[in-house]
Amino acid sequence: MILLQTLSTDSLSAVDSLGMDGAAQNIGLLDLLIKGGYMMVPLYALFILAIYIFIERLLTLKKASTTSTNLLDQVKVLVSSGQIEKAKILCAGEKTPVANMIAKGIERIGSPLKNIEVSIENVGKIEIYKLEKNLNLLATVSGAAPMIGFLGTVAGMIQAFIAIAQEEGMVSPKLLSEGIYEAMITTAAGLVVGILAYLCYNYLVTQVSKLVHSMEYSSIEFIELLQEK
Repeated sequence: MILLQTLSTDSLSAVDSLGMDGAAQNIGLLDLLIKGGYMMVPLYALFILAIYIFIERLLTLKKASTTSTNLLDQVKVLVSSGQIEKAKILCAGEKTPVANMIAKGIERIGSPLKNIEVSIENVGKIEIYKLEKNLNLLATVSGAAPMIGFLGTVAGMIQAFIAIAQEEGMVSPKLLSEGIYEAMITTAAGLVVGILAYLCYNYLVTQVSKLVHSMEYSSIEFIELLQEK
């Protein structure tokens, strides 16, 4: 009899443990994201915004960096031979920051060299501004997302403790643990979005720096060409 009771108790314990394991396994990523609360909404929006900015800037930078490697050499030949109009048409066909800067310099040929340098520099500033468009917004997302996540965690913890305070008698460990892990979801989501946006921002800044260096090099080469001429 005692043996049967022992086996029965063990069986019930095994069933309970299997049930708990099954319940734990049923909690997937989607369930966690849904249980994060209303503070997950702005985090979703920031995530979509960060992905959109990254893809849009990536395509823009890729297009801006497609300047022909022999463009400057062709411009040198045309300018040296006096074919200014052909040099303008060649630069207009490129439609890149480097080509736009050189085109402005070609338009100013005949003016004092200092004026040509200032014109090229002004065009360069405009092109750099276009390249850096929305990068500050991406940096803001990388900083704001973790803070929103922390705010959601604090709000969730407050709600969890309010629910615990309203309980009469012994507080259920399940109630306490559910309130805490649901509150911590927003922190994890905020950190994921923030880290992703931060990595995307640094990558885009690096690509912009490379393009700026190429623009500076091309402008110096063009000015030297005019000095020789």
